[in-house]
Parts: sequence; C-alpha cells; structure tokens
Amino acid sequence: MDEFSLFAEQVPQPLAARLRPETLDEFAGQQHLLGKGKILRRLIETDQISSMIFWGPPGVGKTTLAQIIAHRTQSEFINFSAVTSGIREIRKVMEQAEKNRLAGIRTIVFVDEIHRFNKAQQDAFLPYVEKGSITLIGATTENPSFEVNGALLSRCKVFVLKALSPEDLVTLLKRAVQSPKGFGDEKVQIPDDMLHAIAVFSNGDARSALSTLEMVILNADRETVDGKEVVHVTQEILEQCLSGKQLLYDKSGEEHYNLISALHKSMRNSDPDAAVYWLARMLEAGEDPLYIARRVTRFASEDVGLADPRALELAVAAYQACHFIGMPECSVHLTEAVIYLSVAPKSNAMEVAYNTARDDARQHLAEPVPLVIRNAPTKLMKDLNYGKGYQYAHDTEEKVTNMQCLPDSLQGKVYYHPGNQGIEGRFADRIQEIKTWKRQHGWRG
Repeated sequence: MDEFSLFAEQVPQPLAARLRPETLDEFAGQQHLLGKGKILRRLIETDQISSMIFWGPPGVGKTTLAQIIAHRTQSEFINFSAVTSGIREIRKVMEQAEKNRLAGIRTIVFVDEIHRFNKAQQDAFLPYVEKGSITLIGATTENPSFEVNGALLSRCKVFVLKALSPEDLVTLLKRAVQSPKGFGDEKVQIPDDMLHAIAVFSNGDARSALSTLEMVILNADRETVDGKEVVHVTQEILEQCLSGKQLLYDKSGEEHYNLISALHKSMRNSDPDAAVYWLARMLEAGEDPLYIARRVTRFASEDVGLADPRALELAVAAYQACHFIGMPECSVHLTEAVIYLSVAPKSNAMEVAYNTARDDARQHLAEPVPLVIRNAPTKLMKDLNYGKGYQYAHDTEEKVTNMQCLPDSLQGKVYYHPGNQGIEGRFADRIQEIKTWKRQHGWRG
C-alpha cells in the first residue's frame, strides 16, 4: 500500500515519467499497430480490448499503452506486478473480478513483466480468462512462446512492439526540450546532431533516451542572457553523460552499418584479428551486444552453414550469454563466437538454395501439392486420391523412395548445391548417393 506524505508532491518526477504519453496521438513509434486505422488503435479507441500480450524490448511503451487503455476504458482496470505479487494476491483480485462480472462490470487486469510469473501463478489466471471474468493484458520483454503457458497464450493476441527508430526518438527528445512537462520553461540549446547521438546511443529505448537527455541538460553549462538562464549542451558534457564512450556513429547512422559490415566481411574473409577489432569498435562505441549477437547468428548460417553446423549452436549460445549477463562481461562470449566463425570453413550453399527456391516459389504460387504427399484425414479426400501411392521412407531398407515431392513444373529442379568445405563435402557425397539410387529406381528428377 502506498504511504501518504505531505511532501510527496515536492519530489520531482523523472523526465520519462513527466513526459509519459496520455493519448495515442502523443505515443511515439509503433505505427504498424497504432497508426490510423491499425488494429490495436481501433481496439483501444472503441474500447473493445480482448486478452492480449505486449511483447517488446524495454522502453518501447508497453506499460504506457496499458495506462492509455486504463484512461479510455469503461472497465475496472487493475494494475498488477509480476515482481511483487503472488498467488494469494492473484486469487484475491480474481475473486473481485468474478464479483464484477456477476454485476455486469468488465475487469481488465494488466500484468507487467508477466514472464516473471511461474507456471502455477499463470495457471491461476487461466479459468478467469476462459470464462470472461477478466481481460488480461500482459507485458513482457521475453518471447511469450517460451515464457507464457501455452493454454494462456492461446487465449491472448500477441502484439509485437518494435524498438523505436532514431527518428522516433529524436521527435520524442525535441518534445521533451520544448514541452512544459519537460524543459519547455528553460531555454535549452542542444543541436539536432546531439539529439540524434542520444537517440542512436539509446538503442530504441525511449526511457533510456529521456533519462540521458535529462542528465545531459542538468549537467550542462548555464549562463544568464537578458535576465534569462540559457542552457548550453556541449559535446564534452554529452560524452561524459554517455559513460565516457566516444560517439563513433555519425548522425546519419552510416557508421553503424559500416562497422557491422566490416565485422561481417572480416569473418567471411576468415580474418579473426580484423573481426575482433571491429567487434571491439562496436562495443566500445556503445552498440547493443544483442544486436551484434543477432548479426553473428545470421552469419553462422549465411556464411558457414552446413560446412560446420556447430557454428550456429555457438552463435546462439553467445546470444543467450549476452542476454544473461550483458556488458561488459559478455564481450568474451562475442569474441569467442566471432573468432570461431572467422576460422570456420565457409559455405553459402544454404542461402543460395533458399534464394533460388524463393524466386521459384514467388513465380509458382499456385502450383498444386502432388497428390501423393497430401494428407487425407477425411473420406472425401481419400476418394479424391489424396495420399494415394504415398511411400513411407522408414519402411524401406534404404530409408528413401523414388516418390515425387516437387510440383510437376519444377520436377528435377536443384536448389541445394553443397560446397566442399568442412563436413559439407560429406553432404555432397550423400546427396549424390541418394540421387543415383532414385534414378536406378525410376525417379525422373
């Protein structure tokens, strides 16, 4: 329970709290969900909220959206924290919600950080969601497929919130400088390129961007001009407030892409020394280690592929390690992955296979699936020869059949051409054995 204090209003709120949007028009980003005519905006504006989960990184507006819903809805709105609440609190709230339902009152329960609830706690919500006692809104930074019970997840619509773009954050920062809720009552001089630097440094996190701006302005140089205090933000102050890190990314964001390109191409060229250098450049510039880990994971399949399948395992493990412990400790995990991928055998055969198949798929969208490999769960489908002649490979001695699996128009098309690096050479030999056997047994491919 909150305690009352005569001096509570004298404690200044952080800038991020003062600037929290109260309407959808003030909300920054998420235009794919909240733009004019988009589904989530319509649901909120018409007060037709159903159970849903907001999934996205920190600082993108999950809690703010819930508060906007709370202001607009005609329902009773209950704010719940997965950090401080247990099953007893859940059951107490659910009992009240059931009474509301019987009285014809809808109850919306917002659960922040729902992934922190264990299975038993999540199960406590399930019967009340099923019978409509509550409309559940959960917020999570974790993939709900793994962190939310399947039964509960199946009853919720998942909305994916994206990290804010630098442009979204710059707009937000300008509003903070100009708004009376922010620093509008002061004369703050801060160039646009510095606002952009803060936006890039914040990695899509509005709360982080506003906190950084607040720190910068509070520590800026001040002078009195014509009786009014003027706040000057200098490059030196900005760099000091960004933990002393050099701002190596220019205002257009080009350097950000130049550095990740340098890392990727150094690994592709099997140059571990250059790769580690570019990795260090990015991390010391303040780049999000998870961003780097995602790109390294992509590289593991795009450029190493089946020449060394363990590369993907190592890259995913590095991503998880970065997620668990963050910077600066996770620098060693990224270094391990980058060096391994640099010296690993290389193959882009899988990417070439997919891209070629993708082009055919786009040009042959209406190609029917061969009857022989269609499922036939009903009598009608069986009568239409669905699945007729299907050969179960496990029933054969060779574990392979001469059955046609591509559409007629693409029969014989080859997408995957294995390389000869690493263990992919074995794949090439195996595929040749399979094709030789099939041709000997009447295969037309």
